[in-house]
Amino acid sequence: MDSHNEQQNNQKTKIWIDADSCPTLVRNYVVKYAAKLNLTVNFVANKPIPCNENLPFNMIICNQEKDAADTYILDNAEKIDLVITRDIVFADKLVSKEITTINDRGTVFTKENIKGLLSERDFDFQLAQIGLVKHYNEGYDKKKYALFANCFDKIIHKLKI
Repeated sequence: MDSHNEQQNNQKTKIWIDADSCPTLVRNYVVKYAAKLNLTVNFVANKPIPCNENLPFNMIICNQEKDAADTYILDNAEKIDLVITRDIVFADKLVSKEITTINDRGTVFTKENIKGLLSERDFDFQLAQIGLVKHYNEGYDKKKYALFANCFDKIIHKLKI
């Protein structure tokens, strides 16, 4: 085995969180879980994002430019990593680079589902623009959190195998 492959095999999965819109429950859960597995967690945002847990994580603050956090993650995440984002357009870019991507509601973005999710997003956006549907923030409840936690557990163990 050459040293490059050996180095790749010794690398650990890093968790990247598109932190601007990520719920506090999710951030706290990920930091706790990652600490148990000795994994690195990177919050990436345009401003400092708090975490209630007194556990280690990296806070990477990008400039105010549109999509600066997304660009930073896209440039630094690797195939062995996990990215958590609610941004479907960004998720599409990650999936095309074969980076495992989930959202905070328990959806795994894959090559099989990402185009359909993008189409659905665009259609909903068009309906909202012409006033047929009101765009609203539906909030984050225990059910969504449970779906996320279950999805995260499965994915992180799959990546660590």
